[in-house]
Amino acid sequence: MHKLLTFQDEKLLRRALTHRSYVSENPGEGEDNERLEFLGDALLNFLSGEYLYHRHPKITEGELTRKRSALVDEKQLAKFAIEVGLDLRMRLGKGAILDGGFQNPNLLSSTFEAVVGAYYLDNNSNIEAVRTCVEALFDAVPDTIVVSLSTVDAKNRFQQWVQTNISPTPPKYVTVSAGGASHAPVFIAKVFVGEKEYGVGKGRSKKEAEKQAAEDALAKLKKQRMM
Repeated sequence: MHKLLTFQDEKLLRRALTHRSYVSENPGEGEDNERLEFLGDALLNFLSGEYLYHRHPKITEGELTRKRSALVDEKQLAKFAIEVGLDLRMRLGKGAILDGGFQNPNLLSSTFEAVVGAYYLDNNSNIEAVRTCVEALFDAVPDTIVVSLSTVDAKNRFQQWVQTNISPTPPKYVTVSAGGASHAPVFIAKVFVGEKEYGVGKGRSKKEAEKQAAEDALAKLKKQRMM
């Protein structure tokens, strides 16, 4: 078993593996993994940024941003999830399973983030324990990750535009709606710069909705010939 799945508190690991579609079908199960996913996402963004900062002392901030985007994007995190053995351990509802949930990159990446968050808590909020595990995974990713500007995540592209043209403060994403079935959720998000709305997007996860909102914002800027 991978070290990232070795827990003192098995209940914590169980919650990290539990998708909301499972809780929806098993109401007595308790909390799903979304709060842990939030924590794991924050940890991975910090640790990947720190990792790349020390590994590449001569590259620019923009290049670091692009490399980080590639290192912790949905596809790469899904690969990490499979590498540590999460693909068949996720606790999904029947609908999610029928929809191919065990191979779904979004579910895999989200569960990986949740497990990282849970592992941090299981180790008394000791980030060093998490760093040891995730940096070993980062080390296995080819060092030739070079992402052209055209393939950078839309959120990073929009943030770069905002910070170059408007303000050093990053844009703010707000989830304005969450609905749909437990195994096929639908989220709607908007992106704001200050008080001004720049784009709106829809997706099967908060991240996907935010990405679509950023895409919408970029499309509007191009149409207005502002970029």
